Formats: sequence, structure tokens, C-alpha cells
Amino acid sequence: MALQIIPFQAGINTCYILRDQGAILVDGGWPGCARKFSELLASHGMKPDEIALIIPTHGDFDHAGGAKELKELTGAKVVMHEKDKDNLEKARFHWPEGVTTWGKISRTLMMPLVKKVGAFEGTRVDVVLDDRGMSLKEYGIDGEILYTPGHTYGSISVILASGDAFVGCLAHNRMPFVGRPKLPIYAKDIDLLKESWVKVINKGAQTIWPGHGKSFPLDKILKYLN
Repeated sequence: MALQIIPFQAGINTCYILRDQGAILVDGGWPGCARKFSELLASHGMKPDEIALIIPTHGDFDHAGGAKELKELTGAKVVMHEKDKDNLEKARFHWPEGVTTWGKISRTLMMPLVKKVGAFEGTRVDVVLDDRGMSLKEYGIDGEILYTPGHTYGSISVILASGDAFVGCLAHNRMPFVGRPKLPIYAKDIDLLKESWVKVINKGAQTIWPGHGKSFPLDKILKYLN
């Protein structure tokens, strides 16, 4: 089977089903997304138990908030970095600080609403990663999980041999964040995030699939790293 990339829109987030010899899900979605996810699987002729792994790219509510219900639906293992796993296991609301003017303003303005809609149920992380990441070959996917901190200290990305890179919030590419591909407007450490981009580039990334917005070629982000 040729690699399939199936975007799953959950609120303002884009998650991705990666299907080849096996199937995984990158990012855990928004709270309350299980029914929509089940319908998406059915539309592609897939059964829930085909999903072997759920990989939240970090522990923010909008990337991990649906992990519990999707885990219950699919029976998949949840994989996270050790520095972010407590956010999911203990259902901690987390939203990194603004690093641009709009990031700071929007975070202040939207915090009361986002805290309300971002409440979710925690679940156990089955596979806890350290900084070395892990291969995905045993799950039928020719690629790896790469440790890419900066947006959060436990952020991870999925890099495939095809050059497709699923980077969570290493980049934004939709409103209300940005109008075109850019670095995120929220981050714990923007300089560390830029160092993570070097890792992604060195792994051969060509097409970037962000957690917010549509995919774009790598060269669209390069000017922001200099």
C-alpha cells in the first residue's frame, strides 16, 4: 500500500492519519472529537482498531484533549515525551506564552473562553519517550518520532522517509494565528524551537504538515529561521 495522509479536522486543529503497512494518528485532537473521527475512518473504509498509535505532538489541550476518547475508540497506544505527559495524564490545561505582539494579545483576550472549552479528561500515556525519540517501522510506517522542543519542552514531530514532516506547533498556517506559514505565535522558548527546526531540516523534511492549517513546502518557513 502506498502511503496515505488523511487530514482530520478537529476544531481549529488538523490531525493526521498516516496509513501504509500500518496506521497511526498524529495529534490527539480537540475534546469531543471521537464521533467525527469515527465517521472519517468509515469514509475511508477503515476500522478504529487499525490505528495502532496516537501521537499528540505536545501536551496542550487542543492537541491532546481528545486522546482519551480516541484511545477508547481505537484501542491504540498513546505516545508522548516525558516532559509533556503529565499534562495529558493529569488533564492539565496548558497554553504557552505569546512570543509575538498578536500572540500576547490574543492569549490574554481568549484565555477565559479557551479555558472553558479546553477542559478534557486525562488518560495514561502508554509509551513515554525521552530525547532520543523512536522509530515507527514496527508500526508499518517508514519514519520516526523526533524530539523537537520549543513550543513546549516536550514537543515532538513525526518525520517520514518520504520527506513529509508533521510538526504540531513548530509552525502555524491558519487564522486566527497567522495568515501564512510562519513560526508559532506561542512558545516556551522560541530559540529552542528554531534549533528544533534544524533537526527537522537535517532529517530531510520537504513538506510541512502543521497542527494548525494546510501543508506547505519547507522553503516557506526558512526565512523565519535566519
